[in-house]
Amino acid sequence: MLSRRSFLAAFAVAKVRITAVDIYPIRLPVSKDEAAAGLNHLFQVAEVSTDSGVKGYSFAAPPAAQLPAIRQLLLGRDLFTIEQLLADGLTQWGGVEHAIWDAIGRIAKQPVHRLLGGGSQKVKAYVTCVWPGRLDQQHVSYRDQAEQALRLKKAGYKGMKIRAWRPNPLDDADACTEIRAAVGPDFAIMFDRTAHLPQSVGQPVWNFETGLKTARALERAGAYWLEEPFARDDYQSPARLASMIDMPITGGEGYVGTSQFQQCLVNRTYDILQPEGRGSGGIFTCRKVAFMADAYQLPCILHGTMALMLAGWLQATFAIGAEWQEVALVTPPLLPPQQWAPGLKVLRNKEMYKIENGEIIASDLPGLGLDIIPEALAEYRLKP
Repeated sequence: MLSRRSFLAAFAVAKVRITAVDIYPIRLPVSKDEAAAGLNHLFQVAEVSTDSGVKGYSFAAPPAAQLPAIRQLLLGRDLFTIEQLLADGLTQWGGVEHAIWDAIGRIAKQPVHRLLGGGSQKVKAYVTCVWPGRLDQQHVSYRDQAEQALRLKKAGYKGMKIRAWRPNPLDDADACTEIRAAVGPDFAIMFDRTAHLPQSVGQPVWNFETGLKTARALERAGAYWLEEPFARDDYQSPARLASMIDMPITGGEGYVGTSQFQQCLVNRTYDILQPEGRGSGGIFTCRKVAFMADAYQLPCILHGTMALMLAGWLQATFAIGAEWQEVALVTPPLLPPQQWAPGLKVLRNKEMYKIENGEIIASDLPGLGLDIIPEALAEYRLKP
């Protein structure tokens, strides 16, 4: 008969230690025309090795110059102590956190979203489109934007987001009117001001009067939401705007950790919180933000990304049970699977993500849900 000590020892869970971390770029083969068209073929890989022999991968790694600090934080640490690793600094490297979760999921033989609660099995995709050329998209005709929205709708997608950066903000409301006429009432048209970025093309941050006038015009035109109309450290103006219109005001992609999201909730800054799947701290931080938002009865919908990188974002989205997942940045006239096609060269998957009628279906594969071919990563790895 086993003693109590022997019984406990028999069922003790062994710690899994991180033995190596690597970060490197890969370039997937595409033609010059394909590269010019916007096909995703350059990625930064994070690779986390463990003493169990299992490795985890992410395609959302930070620059390799940060690798010494990352190794100092992670080497020898228990793979499963995510909360402590975040507290010790991992929050600033969300893409590496994705790779750690990938290894955890592979060891547990479960997709990460199930380990974090498994809130849903599918999510509506909306596609953020950016046309080549001027960042403010002033050169893009309303007709071109309407045609891309119609193209997406015919492919089954449920919504499209574009920039609200035109020098005359009311021009974007006119664009919305033409897009709405093309796609009808059952297709979401989102607008993103990303308040700090238009300054890069010489535009000022909106004052409240400009934001209110633009929001009202977008609402009349049938817009679904307006994202980040004011500076990210302004918690009051979005709340005031949201109280004056029915269209949701959204934001949060620029916050790291949870404290700024707490300020948003206390001030009722946004109608929808949008943590960034990598930049806010990674999968677990997004899950925590969703818990916080739920306490205030607010939706949590992740800011998005593209192609192979999207795998980590999706795990958080499925765990949360969010209504939408942003797919960004798509270059018209491409559809997401066309733009992502080069990434299949490093996967055994027949399709990167299963998409049915514009909804992304949760993968049953362990970790982040990508069946990676390590030999292909080695083949396409760029030499220093």
